[in-house]
Amino acid sequence: MNIRAALIERPGEDFHIETLELAEPRRDEALVRIAACGVCHTDDVARCGIIPVPLPAVFGHEGCGVVEALGPGMEDFSPGDRVLFSFGYCGTCENCRSGHPYACLHNRRLNFSGEHFDGSHRLSGNGKPVSAFFGQGAFAEYAVVHRHNLIPAPDDLPLELLAPLGCGIQTGAGAVLNYLKAEPGSSILITGCGAVGLSAVMAAVIAGCETIIACDVVPERLRLAKELGATHTLNGREVSDIPGAVRSLTDGCGVRYAVDCTGSGTCVRTSLICVRPLGVCAVVGATQELTIHVENELMGAAKTLGGVVEGCCVPQLFIPKLLEFHRRGRFPFDRLITYYPFAEINAAFADTKKGSVVKAVLKMSQ
Repeated sequence: MNIRAALIERPGEDFHIETLELAEPRRDEALVRIAACGVCHTDDVARCGIIPVPLPAVFGHEGCGVVEALGPGMEDFSPGDRVLFSFGYCGTCENCRSGHPYACLHNRRLNFSGEHFDGSHRLSGNGKPVSAFFGQGAFAEYAVVHRHNLIPAPDDLPLELLAPLGCGIQTGAGAVLNYLKAEPGSSILITGCGAVGLSAVMAAVIAGCETIIACDVVPERLRLAKELGATHTLNGREVSDIPGAVRSLTDGCGVRYAVDCTGSGTCVRTSLICVRPLGVCAVVGATQELTIHVENELMGAAKTLGGVVEGCCVPQLFIPKLLEFHRRGRFPFDRLITYYPFAEINAAFADTKKGSVVKAVLKMSQ
């Protein structure tokens, strides 16, 4: 079938909406009419080549929509089912079988190779294969998606609201609730108050953290962090000594936990320095180079520096928990979202990059 999709043919270029060919779903796959898709930093770094993805490609990995058709083996789904998407995993490696699909041994191939689960392509243009990001390519009218990427969507919430849960929001919340397992009464620093960081702020409130310090350089985001439960905020452009400020808020000891969502090696190092002895710093942003003094800043204080992928969660189990927190008014992630028509995809990315919106979500039809 012919579909309209946002295509990238050269690294770093703007999206351009083109007509592509989408093949029928194969075994364990569903054809989904896309209702909405979140705009994620991972899409941006991948389209710029920082995370290698074969081009041409259709990005978008926070999709949601309605099942239109099913391939063989999909008896537990039906046409008309509402679904949202998350990351792909093999389901058979040691890490998947032990309940850690986010650390699947085939993660890179299933999410960044542009191929579908079976190693082939469903998208093509002018007879040539087109990559589908995360096995989805959800910046499009339709996508073919493997069953492992699918999460049933509840009927009591708008589909377009659910789109960003499948990556950014579950990542921030899961970093606090699943990886750190932050204890009630503890202290936490969250650096970078985009959608991931603000989700971590809300999760820290759920966890019962007593001191929640949010750090960013955008005043509007810091104001929102305070409204969502941060007890203190620090503007990195106004505070020259972030570790000193954090120590002053934590009896001179530093925080028990830190979550760095910036993707900046300098900020990761600062977050690690802000952690007290025996503390844990979780790196969530796609960070490249990092230089630390291991004895002074890590080993000598018995600290832990850990990488967090997709909130260390099983999306089919964790996303329903987040939605239940939302229903109870404890996880108001809807406050992060700004909607854009699909045709305004480049504006959505530009506004996200300059910080004027927290979480852009594209609606495929108006």
